[in-house]
Amino acid sequence: MSDYVVDARDLTKVYQMGDVEVHALRGLSIKIKRGEVMSIMGPSGSGKSTLMNTLGCLDRPTSGEYRLDGESVAELDDDQLADIRNRKVGFIFQTFNLLPRATAMANVELPMRYAGVTEGRSQRAQAALETVGLGDRVHHRPNELSGGQQQRVAIARALINNPAIVMADEPTGNLDTKSGDEIMKLLLGLNEEQGVTLIIVTHDPEIAARTNRIVTIRDGRVED
Repeated sequence: MSDYVVDARDLTKVYQMGDVEVHALRGLSIKIKRGEVMSIMGPSGSGKSTLMNTLGCLDRPTSGEYRLDGESVAELDDDQLADIRNRKVGFIFQTFNLLPRATAMANVELPMRYAGVTEGRSQRAQAALETVGLGDRVHHRPNELSGGQQQRVAIARALINNPAIVMADEPTGNLDTKSGDEIMKLLLGLNEEQGVTLIIVTHDPEIAARTNRIVTIRDGRVED
């Protein structure tokens, strides 16, 4: 097994906007070790969202090589990408992305449903919610939870399939300072206790400073 859970080499991504080609990634290479906590920073239009979508198997590169947890994924079709995304990537979004009419438990169970898991699903969801401090909120819907609690549900959902990497896109962006600090402490604690590999996309230098490594993207490349 490789020390690197993410091994991406010479990634390019070209979007066709009418007659214009937009080069979002320009031969970008990046490696991330297992258990690392890394932040990705960069100005708007730098390519960091494209990189996140590529590393998270939401999109494929135009060219280049990408191995996630030892599996080559750069040339997979949409169904194969969806499968590896569900098995190996946990997502945490700024806007939480919870199903509004579903309970916390049902939201956390969702990736297991997609993976075809039937046995022990509710027990695993319960345990995940207890891990993030919401054992007493399992039957609450998102509108009955604070922003910080909703993000905790999202974190439990991201971890439920034991992914190779967890990608957090501005995870504290919609939270007040106190809630944001609590979420960062929770994420860093999960990294220490469970060895979760954490990739945080952020504009906030204070958030980035709490990670092991900061990678800055500019003009579709890693800035030295």
